[in-house]
Amino acid sequence: MKKQRKCYIYTRVSTAIQVDGYSLDAQKDKLRKYAEYQDMTIVSECSDEGFSGKNIKGRPEFTRMMEKIESGEDGVDFVLVFKLSRFGRNAADVLNSLQTMQDYGVNLICVEDGIYSSKDAGKLMISVLSAVAEMERENIRTQTMAGREQKAKEGKWNGGFAPYGYTLIIGGSHVY
Repeated sequence: MKKQRKCYIYTRVSTAIQVDGYSLDAQKDKLRKYAEYQDMTIVSECSDEGFSGKNIKGRPEFTRMMEKIESGEDGVDFVLVFKLSRFGRNAADVLNSLQTMQDYGVNLICVEDGIYSSKDAGKLMISVLSAVAEMERENIRTQTMAGREQKAKEGKWNGGFAPYGYTLIIGGSHVY
């Protein structure tokens, strides 16, 4: 009889979700369908909403998932993520976390990217894509800051609260 394969699914969105375009629901739906198609049992769904992929610190669900992997309490074989960038955007964190997972016999599957960490080609792709994701994160940050700087130079509002004593009017509506 074939052993039932178990998995965790991990999803994450950051404040840059408008840029990435992957809602939590869309990620979960895709991962659930993949698990069902691959005849995997989802043991737990871990989801960090509003957390940057800059590093793994401060992502409570990611931390909980890694602790569960290290304890072996659920005996999972895989962690499913929508894309590698949802797992993380810091190459060192991604590779260290992956190594820890593999030390406990757990492999990463990046469904949308078609990457499976147990294969040598998958490990190479994870190394390359995690570096690309880190560069992309830095590029988004740089572009955002340049846009804010340009708005300030043009004397336009850059967000936040109106200065004391002023009323902010956006699109004809008063914002206090």
